[in-house]
Amino acid sequence: MSGKIFLAFIALTALVSYKTVDNHAIKPDNFVTPLYAELPLGAVRPTGWLHDQLEIMRDGTTGHLDEVYGKLKNDNGWLGGKGDGWEETPYWLDGAVPLAYLLDDATLKTKVLKYISWTIDHQRPSGYFGPITKAERDSGAVIGLPNPEKGEDWWPKMVMLKVLQQYYTATGDKRVIKFLTRYFHYQSEALKVCRINKWSGWAESRGTENIMAAQWLYEKTGDKKLLELASLLAQQCYPWSTWFGGRDWVINAAAQQNEQDWMHRHGVNVAMALKAPALEFQRTHDSTYLSSLKTGFNDLMTLHGLPMGVFSADEDLHGNLPTQGTEMCAVVESMFSLEQIIAVTGDVHYMDALERIAFNALPAQTTDDYNNKQYFQVANQVEIARGVFDFSLPFGRRMNNVLGMRSGYTCCLANMHQGWTKYAQHLWYKTPKDNGLASLVYGPNRLSTKVGKTNTEVSVNEATDYPFGDEIAFEITTKNTAQFEWKLRIPSWCAQGTVWLNGKELQKAKGGQLVILDRTWKDKDRLVLKLPMQVNTSNWGRNSRAIERGPLVYALKLGERWQKGTDKDEGDYFSVYPAANWNYGLTAETIADPAGNLKVRVEPRGSKFVWNQQHAPIEITARGRQIPGWKLTDGVAYQPVTDREGQYRGAVSDTVHSITLIPYGFTKVRIVAFPVVK
Repeated sequence: MSGKIFLAFIALTALVSYKTVDNHAIKPDNFVTPLYAELPLGAVRPTGWLHDQLEIMRDGTTGHLDEVYGKLKNDNGWLGGKGDGWEETPYWLDGAVPLAYLLDDATLKTKVLKYISWTIDHQRPSGYFGPITKAERDSGAVIGLPNPEKGEDWWPKMVMLKVLQQYYTATGDKRVIKFLTRYFHYQSEALKVCRINKWSGWAESRGTENIMAAQWLYEKTGDKKLLELASLLAQQCYPWSTWFGGRDWVINAAAQQNEQDWMHRHGVNVAMALKAPALEFQRTHDSTYLSSLKTGFNDLMTLHGLPMGVFSADEDLHGNLPTQGTEMCAVVESMFSLEQIIAVTGDVHYMDALERIAFNALPAQTTDDYNNKQYFQVANQVEIARGVFDFSLPFGRRMNNVLGMRSGYTCCLANMHQGWTKYAQHLWYKTPKDNGLASLVYGPNRLSTKVGKTNTEVSVNEATDYPFGDEIAFEITTKNTAQFEWKLRIPSWCAQGTVWLNGKELQKAKGGQLVILDRTWKDKDRLVLKLPMQVNTSNWGRNSRAIERGPLVYALKLGERWQKGTDKDEGDYFSVYPAANWNYGLTAETIADPAGNLKVRVEPRGSKFVWNQQHAPIEITARGRQIPGWKLTDGVAYQPVTDREGQYRGAVSDTVHSITLIPYGFTKVRIVAFPVVK
C-alpha cells in the first residue's frame, strides 16, 4: 500500500466524540476506583543513587537501543517500515518513555515522540492501529470491521497501549484519549470475529495488559463500552484469576515441565497475569478476586519462590531450588504487576514484595553500563558461562546464561528498561481523602504535586540512602499551609518504625502496616521515618538459608574473573568465573543467633553509584565451613542434601572461615542460599 494512498485513508477518519468526565457521576456501581491513584509521569524526579542509575540507562541501551540494535534500527515497522512490527519496539518504548520524562531529557523525549506520533497519526479510519500489515502492502486493504482478519496480532498493540498511557500522563496530549477510544470501539466489535487468540497464544495469555488499558481509559472518560470490552477480553483470555484461586494450576506447574500447556506456566505470562485478579476486582467489586490473588501469589512464591524475591521462570515455572533460573522479562513484569496491585489493594505485603525484587533481582541481571543482560539469572550462580543447564528452555545455542546484548531471546534486551523507570514512577501515590499522599515504597527523589482540597502546590524532597540506610527524611517546601492525609509504609521486616516531625518523636508503629498522618503541613516541615534493620535468616529450597537485613538479601562476595567471547549468531558476550572458594555452609550457631554472630559494616559511598561489588556499600561478616564434596556439575552448584533439621550431615572442613557477604544486587557470581553445617 503506498504512503499516499495510506494517508488518504487516514484523512477519511471521522472524529469520534469524547469527553473526560467525573468518574463518580456515571460509573457503574460495581466499578472500584483504585485505592491509590498514580501520579503523572514527571511528578517524581529521582535523586541520589536512583538518579545515577537512570543516567546510566540513558547513556546505555535505554537511551540508544534504536541506534545499536539492528532489529529496531533498520526500517522499523512502528515508523512505517518493514522491520520490527512485533513486541520489541513497544517494549523498549515502555521503558524509554518514562525515562525521558523522569530525567526531563529533551533529546530522549524527541526520540520516543517520533514513534508515538507515527502510531497516532497512522491510525486507520476504523480505529485499528499498528505497523502497516502485509495485506495493506500487498493488496491495498483497508483494515476495518468488514475485514478484521486482514489485521495482525493483538499482542504487540497491548504493549503500545501502555506506552501511550504513560505518554498521556506526562503530557496530557488529548490525541491519546481519542486514539484509544477509537481503537477500543473497533476492538470491541472485531473480537467477535477475530478472537484474541486468532493469531497467537501470546495475546490470549497476556490479555491482562489490554484489560488494564481499557479500564484506565474508562476512568478517564466514563465510557461504559470500555467495561464491556474488558469483560469480553476476560472471557476470551486465560482465566488467570480462577487458576490463582484454584491452586491446582500452580501445583501442576511445579510437577510438569513438558510441552503440554507450557504457555500456562510461562514465567513472563504469569508475571503479567499477577495483576489480573486485582483488575477483575476493580471491574466487579467482587472480593473473591482479591482472595484468589492472595492465594495465587502465596502458592507461587511457596512452590517457585527464590531468595532474591522473584519466582523461577526458565522460561516456565520450575520449582524453588536456588539453581533454577529466572528470565529478565519476568523480573520487570512482576514489578509492574505489583505496582498495579498496590494501587488497587493497598496491601503492604505486595509493597514489600516489590522492593525485594527491585533491590535484589533487578540490578543483578545487567552489566554496570546497562548494555548487557542475562536472559536467565540463577540465585546460586557460581559461574556465568555458555552451557545447557537444568532449565525448562535449555537453548541449543547455549547462550541463555551469559551476559550479552543479544544473548538468549532479545525480548529481554528490549523489555528490561521498564524495571527501574516504573519503580521510580511509583515512589508516590495519591490517596482519595483530601488529595493526600502515600509513600508506599522508598528511594531518593523529589516530588512536585498539588495536595489537599485547595490543590496547594508542594514539593517534597525524599532524602535517603534507602535501602542501604535505615532513615528516610521528607522535607516539605510550600508557599502556603496545606491540610492533607499522608500515609507511610512500615515494612513487614521492620520490628518497629518511628516517625519524627521537626525533631520530635511523633509516633511508633509495628511493621506490616501504614502510618496515617492527617494534619496541616507547612513550609520546611521535616518528617523523618526511621526503620531499624536487623539481620536475620530465611529458609529456601532444600533447607538452604539466606541472610537478610532490611529489604536486602546478602550473597557471598567472590572475586570475579570476566572473560569476553563472541557467538556468530548472538554477538559479543561476557562469561564470569569466581576467583575464590565458594562452597561454604553457614554454621548452625549463625542460624540460631544471627544478631549475635553476624557483623555488619557500612562502607562510605562514592560520588557516583554503580551496582557492582567494588561499590557495595554494606558488608556482613559470617562464619562458615567449606563442604569439599560440593562441586560444580556441568556448571551448576546443585544444592547439598540436608536432613529434616535443616543441616548438611556430610564431611565438612575442620576450619571455620570468616566469609564476607554483600547485597545480592551487587553480585554476578555468588552463593545466596547456603547449606547449614555444624
